[in-house]
Amino acid sequence: QVQVVESGGGLVHPGGPLRLSCAVYGNIDSIWTTGWHREAQGKERELVATITERGNTGYADAVKGRFTITRDNVSKTVYLQMNNLNAKNTGVYYCNAVKATGRGYWGQGTQVTVAS
Repeated sequence: QVQVVESGGGLVHPGGPLRLSCAVYGNIDSIWTTGWHREAQGKERELVATITERGNTGYADAVKGRFTITRDNVSKTVYLQMNNLNAKNTGVYYCNAVKATGRGYWGQGTQVTVAS
């Protein structure tokens, strides 16, 4: 049983920062990749950033240089530091933890709203 829990969403002004957390609970081994995805209203869910068990990271072009994904393998928590936010970053952010077997687990999502 694996549970993924996101937190840290909220309302932020344009240009402001926000940090999201993704905690993974349960039976997950040390080899797992985590991705943050964003779903804007009326649009498909899209990948924002990923990080492997070795710390290799990947980012969508739109967030490169502004977002940073990190992980703590001891606490099984992945963070997404988001800086210089704009309205296009608004949406529900979901965390997806994927085991080495390929099985993935989604969290319930956390809402991020960037508005004046």
